[in-house]
Amino acid sequence: MSSAPASAPAPTHPPHEHYLSGILLASAGAIFFSAKAVVAKLLYREGIDAVTLLALRMLLATPVFLLVALWTSARSPRLSRRDLMRVGMLGVIGYYGSSMLDFIGLQYITAGLERLILFLTPSFVLLLGVFVFKRGVTGRQWLSMGFAYAGIVLVFSHDVSLGGANVVLGAGFVLAAAVLYAIYLLYSGELIQRVGTLRLVALAMSMSSILSIGQYLLLREPLSLIRQSAEVWTLSAINASLCTALPVFLTMFGVARAGAGNAAQAGMIGPISTLFLAWWILGEPLTAMQGVGTGLVLVGIYLLSTRRLPAITP
Repeated sequence: MSSAPASAPAPTHPPHEHYLSGILLASAGAIFFSAKAVVAKLLYREGIDAVTLLALRMLLATPVFLLVALWTSARSPRLSRRDLMRVGMLGVIGYYGSSMLDFIGLQYITAGLERLILFLTPSFVLLLGVFVFKRGVTGRQWLSMGFAYAGIVLVFSHDVSLGGANVVLGAGFVLAAAVLYAIYLLYSGELIQRVGTLRLVALAMSMSSILSIGQYLLLREPLSLIRQSAEVWTLSAINASLCTALPVFLTMFGVARAGAGNAAQAGMIGPISTLFLAWWILGEPLTAMQGVGTGLVLVGIYLLSTRRLPAITP
């Protein structure tokens, strides 16, 4: 008598405590990331510009990412020259270029609008996939983008009525930053499989640091960087640690414990926390129109999160 065929193993799920801790880690990462715009606004009040802000951020964050890059490289196969060049280009696009444009834009718009525009990154990944790789788009995905863009238009029109042409300029810079980061995400997928997420982020951030500091040395008087006030150094240390290095690892641990989709949904707290922090710390207005617009964006991203979402971290 032949034996009965073995049944397929039941799918495994992470223990509840791992799932819950993953959600909390991803939420904390999103909140710390979102605070970056608020800290940048405080730094601008100290009289520095975007070039100096980015140089200080990367100068103080570089030791962490260099150590992680060395640690992961020692435990992994050596990268080919082609892969190293691709990692370098992704660092130029995804962290240096995107961050530079983002910080320039933040000089002209509210922290809340900046975070909402950056939150459109997953939809830009989707659209670039359509035009570059000829991928299809489902009706649910079009609906999600409709909600998200309607929310952005609502918040944008509100801010334009208060800030005028400067808001248009700033929003344009941040929009370009989001597109650059979407390009980074789109082209990093294949490389992540070979390099590893942690190693790729550490190497790309290290490349961004070299460019950011080099840009400052070319455009500004080099010694002026160390002559910044104690307030600038303190805020820059917060920007580099709590708003840059820490949330990268919190988000990654959250993804490992709860899964990419669940971590992405937990990250939706980011725009809400930005609005609250900007109102509480910066005194930015918090109106019903902003609330409705933020809600529409979050609905759109939630609909899109039925697919795997990339983390939003420029």
